[in-house]
Amino acid sequence: MRIGINGHLLSFEETYRQAGVSRYIEALLKELPTVAPDDELVVFTGPVNAEDERRFDPKIEWRQSRLPTASPPVRIVWEQMLGPLVTRRAGVDVMHFPVNVVSLPPSEPQVVTVHDLAFHHFPEQYPAAKQRYLRLMTRLSVNRARRVIAVSEATRQDIIQLYGLPAERIVTVPNGIGAEMQPLPADDVAEFRREQGLPEDFLLFLGTLQPRKNLETLLRAYATITNEVDWPLVVAGGTGWQFDRIFGLVRQLGLVERVRFVGYVASHQLPLWYNAATLFVYPSLYEGFGLPVLEAMACGTPVIAANTSSLPEVVGDAGLLVDPRSARGLASTMLAVAGDGDLRQQLGLRGRARARDFSWTRTAELTVEVYRQALRESK
Repeated sequence: MRIGINGHLLSFEETYRQAGVSRYIEALLKELPTVAPDDELVVFTGPVNAEDERRFDPKIEWRQSRLPTASPPVRIVWEQMLGPLVTRRAGVDVMHFPVNVVSLPPSEPQVVTVHDLAFHHFPEQYPAAKQRYLRLMTRLSVNRARRVIAVSEATRQDIIQLYGLPAERIVTVPNGIGAEMQPLPADDVAEFRREQGLPEDFLLFLGTLQPRKNLETLLRAYATITNEVDWPLVVAGGTGWQFDRIFGLVRQLGLVERVRFVGYVASHQLPLWYNAATLFVYPSLYEGFGLPVLEAMACGTPVIAANTSSLPEVVGDAGLLVDPRSARGLASTMLAVAGDGDLRQQLGLRGRARARDFSWTRTAELTVEVYRQALRESK
């Protein structure tokens, strides 16, 4: 089988573009040659330098466009006009589009991964043109594709309910984690804390600064416990949209000295941040999967997460789930965990055990089976 992958969202820059979907594509490209050694893998990208190509199996065939497809309008032109011609000439048997949208002109059998449908649930949080594009193109794409991959059962149910797609065409393939997400030596973690000017204990939130991540509720909850818990709150993640009010709320609540914004964290530093934190708090209103929660658990960090969307699937009984719209409930749970070292240790152990159920190798194995299903149905 000759597998094509749309890799135009693959990024090697240490910026926000390397998060999320780029990490998903990179993980697949690293695992697929091992789990499917007899298959050929063709990756279609924008310009990629030779050094970045060498990070992957040499058997991977790279088809680079000269167009600057990091720009969304240019990428859309490639996907909808040039892509079908390029992939046909490359002779791929099945084509995987890793984020929501496929090439609509007729071509080889297609598989599309849907990571989330936040633009349906929170349309007011998206620029109008982007929201309309995603709603239209995702609907058309899931109907066009032979198989749809949902990264969680919650996302699968969203696709069924919002698009009316037959359940048998949608396969749940959870995201994974790599071996780098693990407890690190205490000396390494202590050195990282010194380098970053971090105290022994602190709360950590990691995610893009945007409304659905629900940082405002976290800040309001945190403000009520600062007299009892002297741990600072560290907020890690790049700025998304409508983030100015987050900074304004920090000032309004008098938390300027207690909340530290560290910006985007490069992927190679993520394990250090998770390991250094005493408690990871993730009260997001909606997630398609919730990778930061899984990564924190894999590193042995106790987790408090929202009881919404996909997060209960990921956390299981290994963390504490709260109503993300209740600042009082979140504050109470943070206080309980902060004041109970035995509970933190128990949560850390349960989190590590839970995280062992997820791996990028397993994600790749299940994904290859989806490719085979799509190809069989096309014959």
